[in-house]
Amino acid sequence: MTDFDELPEFSRELKKLSRKYRSLPDDLNLFKKVLKATLPNHPPGTFRISGLAEEVQIPIYKVKSFRCTSLTGKGSRSGIRVIYAFIEDACSIVFIEIYHKNRKANEDKARIIRNFQEYDDGN
Repeated sequence: MTDFDELPEFSRELKKLSRKYRSLPDDLNLFKKVLKATLPNHPPGTFRISGLAEEVQIPIYKVKSFRCTSLTGKGSRSGIRVIYAFIEDACSIVFIEIYHKNRKANEDKARIIRNFQEYDDGN
């Protein structure tokens, strides 16, 4: 069984983006089902984020192929990016960030480090 959690910042970003892209909450729920079916592997279009040095030991992933049905005709190239941590020992996913690539170039590495640098599997 996979548990899902989200940072408060993620919840705020999702709410804000959902005003423009109304299908986003349903799209995220579908994505959760896909994650459950593919773990411990990750869906196509998902990449591990590098450049976090030794500060973050938990694998952090960026989803570049997120399907948003509000963006018709775009399919998985919607431009929505989802950042999440996969805590394998707990079989848990923590959603960290969601944004549109036209509004922001890259993930917030400071947020990732702030929330996951001291995490260990005993947490």
